[in-house]
Amino acid sequence: MVFGILVLAYVVAMIWAIGASWGAIGRVDATPDTPSPGDASGKNILMIGTDSRDDLTDEERAELKTGAVEGARADTIMLLHLPDGGGEPMLVSLPRDSYVEIPGFGFSKINAAYADGGAPLMVATVEQATGLPIDGYLEVGFDGFVDVVAAVGGVEMCLDEPIVEERSDLDLPAGCQELEGKDALNYVRMRYADPRGDLGRVERQREFLSSLVNKMTGPGTLFVPWNLHDAGTATGSSLTIGDDTSMLDMYGAMQGMRSISNGDGMSVTVPIADANYSTAAGSSVLWDEAGAAELFNALRTDSPLTIEP
Repeated sequence: MVFGILVLAYVVAMIWAIGASWGAIGRVDATPDTPSPGDASGKNILMIGTDSRDDLTDEERAELKTGAVEGARADTIMLLHLPDGGGEPMLVSLPRDSYVEIPGFGFSKINAAYADGGAPLMVATVEQATGLPIDGYLEVGFDGFVDVVAAVGGVEMCLDEPIVEERSDLDLPAGCQELEGKDALNYVRMRYADPRGDLGRVERQREFLSSLVNKMTGPGTLFVPWNLHDAGTATGSSLTIGDDTSMLDMYGAMQGMRSISNGDGMSVTVPIADANYSTAAGSSVLWDEAGAAELFNALRTDSPLTIEP
């Protein structure tokens, strides 16, 4: 009898925590006007990190070294593919300077799609460039990213070498350390001190995001109602998802990221032909046409890759 009451209380507490977390998440219309590429195997979740500073105070902008640029562009663009039948997920980075066609605007850097038309145009651009239907949409801004990392108490990163970037005041020693606040934000944004520029940055972003989700979904958070409530509501209030993105989509995305963090999945960058391609939009990233087609076709059909991205 007592055991049954305790189980019931636990279930009610978990429902409360999950409901509060889900209710805290913002919503946005992310459905494009352009036709979808059509049915494909698995599910594809588009994850966007914007450089919006609109919700930051002047003091926070100064502390985080974000600058004062108005408006927003997609600072980070990742595609999470969840295959049918429980296969290994794949996280694909699309460099923000990728030179692609933006529907209605012509060729430009892919991150301009968000500035030109928000989430719907961002989704339309990625669908057109990859040939993959987007089944879910997730977005976080500068302030939200910092809040999410703070909600889990920081994320451990292990650096082979020290990182110093005067532009952002980033100064990290070699070795393992917990990153949060401006250090976490500038670590995932830093590219000027990275010899590989944006290509090195997207690798750090995938590694950091995988570790962040792994910590968020650990048993100490996921199965303890009050911890889940505190972390979930803090995280939820920092996120925006598409109107058509379901709770099941979000759960699948978290599980997929956790699998990748544990080594049970792949984490890649779209194949690149030229990382410094001269265009009217400035120095851009040109995809390797054959390699990118191979990658996206493998995702569309849930087939193994025959080339190394």
